[in-house]
Amino acid sequence: MNVKKITIAASLLGIMSGSLIGCTNGSPDSTATNPETKPATNTSAETKVATGNGKLRSVAFTVGDLSNPFFVLMGQATEAEAKKIGGKDVNVTVVSSAYDLNQQANQIENFTASNTDIIIVNAADKSGIKPAIEKAKQAGRIVIAVDTGAEGGVDATITTNNVQAGEVGCKYIADRLKGKGNVVIVNGPPVDSVTQRVSGCENVLSKYPDIKILSKNQNAEGSRDGGLRVMTDLLTTFPKIDAVFAINDPSGVGAELAANQAQRKDFFIVGVDGAPEAITAIANKDGIYAATATQNPRGMAEKAVQVGNDILNGKKPSNSTILIPVKLITKDNVSTEKGWK
Repeated sequence: MNVKKITIAASLLGIMSGSLIGCTNGSPDSTATNPETKPATNTSAETKVATGNGKLRSVAFTVGDLSNPFFVLMGQATEAEAKKIGGKDVNVTVVSSAYDLNQQANQIENFTASNTDIIIVNAADKSGIKPAIEKAKQAGRIVIAVDTGAEGGVDATITTNNVQAGEVGCKYIADRLKGKGNVVIVNGPPVDSVTQRVSGCENVLSKYPDIKILSKNQNAEGSRDGGLRVMTDLLTTFPKIDAVFAINDPSGVGAELAANQAQRKDFFIVGVDGAPEAITAIANKDGIYAATATQNPRGMAEKAVQVGNDILNGKKPSNSTILIPVKLITKDNVSTEKGWK
């Protein structure tokens, strides 16, 4: 991630407390810790963190990319909910992994060593992050996976129903195409949430023999720049495209920018997120951004803190996997469905 993106992330996070940290490229030093805490030593006193009746003191959150407004909003919601529950003295740390597994593992190890009560993880790699999470659990930490799954024995997983997001988005595509046409999927990082969205899309489109998926393996990295790059290549490769499914709104907005630069309006775009920039694009009656399956980043983050605090006080959730349903926002309902709250 370049310096410009770091600056953008930092400014977006400016309204947060000083304990929240902007996106970095670097070392474990990028992770904030509470200087008053002691190193982790897996004692019986520490394991009470996960099982006893404890007051919430600290929450740490490692997200995929703090240049993405989706994760900025999640970070803000995490801080607000933690302080609502535990008071203004609760220490909240939010860092970006930049989808770098080693960096995220280091971040989790630092959270663990700092005796953090609740560690919230937006996994850069569902399987790869397993050892770091296992160490955190062995040290008695509460670990909540959010937005995408993570192995290693997390206490709970809070995520959008990502299969449903792919299904409703691509059902809209199939219906609008009347079951016939060429579709490209603008893919993203190989994380659980993305693969589930693509799977849901493919499940639906497979029912329409006259719909052809021209491409589904191009990784736009979940970003606007990536969407622009991938869609520019796809427009060169495929002269006839009828619809695009983008795994998130930043890459979908980038795809629309590529279409505008190529002066192509012969297809429409469906994304996932409900991001403000997508809502604006959908509201443009002359634009080709047609729909988005909206998520609830604020609600997911708030729920992660609530569930973590319940576990801290000896109350485990009845179901360790909590799925948040999606809504489809289109040009027909964009005036009443505002997306993120």
